[in-house]
Amino acid sequence: QVQLVESGGGSVQAGGSLRLSCAVSGYTGSSYCMGWFRQAPGKEREGVASILRGGFTPYFADSVKGRFTISQDRTKNTLYLQMNSLKPDDTAMYYCAATEKLTVRCGLDRPDVFDAWGQGTLVTVSS
Repeated sequence: QVQLVESGGGSVQAGGSLRLSCAVSGYTGSSYCMGWFRQAPGKEREGVASILRGGFTPYFADSVKGRFTISQDRTKNTLYLQMNSLKPDDTAMYYCAATEKLTVRCGLDRPDVFDAWGQGTLVTVSS
């Protein structure tokens, strides 16, 4: 059974930083896409960043380019999202997700192809 467990959310002032972690377990294959999505109150879920497990090309939403970094530790099966220069608009519930369906930009624009999701972690950025 695939499980994703996020941690690292919290409250921070604008301009601050947070790092989210996502421990992934249960995949038997070695090739799958992992991503971070977020959903603010009253808004649709949107892709933030994605990357292929073991891959080197990250994909980012335009709104976070240059501020967020996605990385992975394959030995720990853990995905990270480093968020710098946070803005109030980044306030949302952040979800880690994974899928073996490989699509364009590793599914960044297709949350519907992700079939394994974490429980979410809340990020609040105050001005």
